[in-house]
Amino acid sequence: MQAILPSTLYSAEQVREMDRLAIEGYNIPGFTLMSRAATAALNAIKESWPGQRRLLVVCGSGNNGGDGHLLACQARADGFEVCLVLAGSRDRLVGDAARACQEWQACGGECAGSDNLAAMINNTDIIVDALLGTGLQREVSGGWAGLIEQLNQSRQPVLSIDIPSGLNADTGSVMGIAVRADVTVSYIGLKQGMWTASGRDYCGRIIFDDLGVPEEIYTMVKSDKHILDSALLSRLLAARPASCHKGQCGHVLVAGGDLGMPGAARMAGESAARAGAGLVSIATRREHAANLSAGRPELMCHGVETAGELDSLIGKATIIAIGPGLGSGSWSSAILSRILQTDMPLVVDADALNLLAADPVKRGNWILTPHPGEAARLLDCSSRDIQSDRFTAVQAIAGKYDCVAVLKGSGSLVYSQHDEQIYCCRDGNPGMATAGMGDVLTGVIAGLAAQGLSLSEAACCGVYLHANAADRAAQKGERGLLATDLFPYIRQLANPERP
Repeated sequence: MQAILPSTLYSAEQVREMDRLAIEGYNIPGFTLMSRAATAALNAIKESWPGQRRLLVVCGSGNNGGDGHLLACQARADGFEVCLVLAGSRDRLVGDAARACQEWQACGGECAGSDNLAAMINNTDIIVDALLGTGLQREVSGGWAGLIEQLNQSRQPVLSIDIPSGLNADTGSVMGIAVRADVTVSYIGLKQGMWTASGRDYCGRIIFDDLGVPEEIYTMVKSDKHILDSALLSRLLAARPASCHKGQCGHVLVAGGDLGMPGAARMAGESAARAGAGLVSIATRREHAANLSAGRPELMCHGVETAGELDSLIGKATIIAIGPGLGSGSWSSAILSRILQTDMPLVVDADALNLLAADPVKRGNWILTPHPGEAARLLDCSSRDIQSDRFTAVQAIAGKYDCVAVLKGSGSLVYSQHDEQIYCCRDGNPGMATAGMGDVLTGVIAGLAAQGLSLSEAACCGVYLHANAADRAAQKGERGLLATDLFPYIRQLANPERP
């Protein structure tokens, strides 16, 4: 098992192909891989719950269930008290899964039915979910759904083999109902659905084991999906030369803060500065300008009542961030319209996205940062549609608007048509479900782009930096976390330690 998880994500089909290559191309028997998977799961159990010695292994009739049968054999040999439930008919077991069941019976094990599952759950320490695996293509229903519901209602910890049963391995959506695991052991390749949508809620702690397949396999099956990690900051945020001055660090113009909403523009502006922008200006309503300057004097705040008043500010900017507190009235529309007429690089968020959804345009040099609701408006669909396949959604946004797309949410995704890669952020926490977090992200991304990062680099780096800052700020508790609590950590992360 690897303590440090790989950074590449795969579809279920790609992992099946790697499994096939290991078996057919490198002559590793499928039953050997199944035995290794069982060993990895048993090691995860002993590591996660030391001292707990009673297992309930709930198996399906596919290879996922085969892993479960061999785990039961190994656990019994290791002194565990093991009860195994086989859901469905034994006649449906074929190939390696059938052989695994025979191994379990040969070591004296019995295959119980699920009729007395509740009693068996009450007499175990740990539940192993080996029901459905990654091949699930339709919603879980009937007796299978009832079985999963019983597992979820138990108080015992659950380990899922490869992926929680009922969770779509490719999208992270729940197929009607899914097992809520405390630990998931993933094999050969990390499945992309484990990291976005509902994946993080259902997988618990993720442990990876490559099952000893040859390294060459990973070069034979290419993936376009990757995890964002700290190496990105060290690579992209170089140390500044001693002679550096503010004019070399970019000038961010934030446009927003309609009547009653100045805080959003201020948070975006301050986060741009904390991320390292040399200069930050804010174009806002005249009523707000003085108070914003007084609250944060480093920000140059300008009262703008007509679109024409933006021209002098646009001429000085390196990049424009528009949307935080922008509103949806005539002032808001005029400001957005004027900015869209420029050839400046943009970061577009919040109210500006809603205005854009009503009058879509393609532009090329901009970043759109919607949450699922805004994404649904941009694509003229429902939030449920977005969440049912976030990978497809982020690509659709990028294609429709010719942009770098950031789809926010649990497991935020970044996609650029330029390099045709999708990046997933596994950092972040539920404390971020509070007002202003998106405004801070907008400012961070704009601040990084102002310093010379490409739009794709700024989006990836900004999403990771923002989420990691939130994790650091949440160490004292997620509930009650404020967007401005991230500022000290944004500054810290924008200055990565050098090797």
